[in-house]
Amino acid sequence: MGTYLFSNYSKKPFEIMSAKGSYVVDNLGKKYLDLTSGIGVCNLGYRNPKLENALIEQSDLIWHMPNLYVSSLQEEVAQKLSYKQKYLAFFCNSGTEANEAAIKLVRKYTGKTEIITFNNSFHGRTYASMTATGQSSIHDGFGPLLEGFTYMTYNDTKYMEAITSDTAAVMLELVQGEGGVVPADYKWIQNLSKVCKDNGVLLVIDEVQTGIGRTGSTFAFEQYDIEPDIYTVAKGLANGIPAGAMLGKKELGSAFTPGIHGSTFGGNKLAMAVANQVLDILENTSILDQVKEKSNFIFEELKNLDSPKISQIRGLGFMIGIELKKGCLVEKILSDLEGKGILALRAGQNTLRLLPPLTVSQKELEEGLSSLKEVLE
Repeated sequence: MGTYLFSNYSKKPFEIMSAKGSYVVDNLGKKYLDLTSGIGVCNLGYRNPKLENALIEQSDLIWHMPNLYVSSLQEEVAQKLSYKQKYLAFFCNSGTEANEAAIKLVRKYTGKTEIITFNNSFHGRTYASMTATGQSSIHDGFGPLLEGFTYMTYNDTKYMEAITSDTAAVMLELVQGEGGVVPADYKWIQNLSKVCKDNGVLLVIDEVQTGIGRTGSTFAFEQYDIEPDIYTVAKGLANGIPAGAMLGKKELGSAFTPGIHGSTFGGNKLAMAVANQVLDILENTSILDQVKEKSNFIFEELKNLDSPKISQIRGLGFMIGIELKKGCLVEKILSDLEGKGILALRAGQNTLRLLPPLTVSQKELEEGLSSLKEVLE
């Protein structure tokens, strides 16, 4: 049978039909332990009862209203997202949109154009976010790109002098997810933050993949002891309902006045009802402590793997990257894992990426690691 879809995705030959907790079931009835969380989206697992109830209750009231009216749900979610109550929120539908909003806010507020990002970063696929992404494979064929972006080398202090008072902002991920699960060096980030402050340059942290508990804290920047001027979130925010947000320090609020930026569906009531519950669960349970404990367990187990296929193991919290040696193709490992009922991801050049649900049980982790061990050893 032919397809009516563009072929811009490499698709598996099976369809996921249902899911519960950490497991999904395909159209042939095969069950998989999903160590991808839908690419870091369903952080609280599938069919979480609290989230489902919030969605159903809201759908019985109203789905959509434009941003022409007060939204108490948006206010609640914005307050819960506002780190130390210092930030204002703009709601949208995705990480790309959140990063677009951040880029627009940076230029509008500073009146400057140069934004520094990093090689192997990933910030999205719309024109500004794609240009911010430091990967030629994302840019190829789409020129001319947006002007004003400069790329530096991640975790390298040599390029700090490129940040001057003429720079509008520096934008980065604290773990480069698509770039191969590469965490930022703590001292480098401390230094970078200081150089930005000293030069009056805005620091923008892309928390689209690292945020909403993925690294063991609500935001990864908390573990780096910095306060960005702007941060963006999406993926896990509404656990699978499209939602994104850009948070900026309150003093930046003067740059976003009525008519400056907007979104038809951004902050819609269905997404906000679920996001409200997601943030409540993160705040009022021990889930983040459990992520840290289980993350330590995962990395210890991986370090003990006796495999000639592994080049390096990297990550933070529940962002885990296993870089494979050149002779071992990640696609083959992914296929072998699927055969054993395990879903995983690729990243970077040849990195096996694991993004388990934050709610994954110890028993499920042991099951996944056992299959991984069989495939890699």
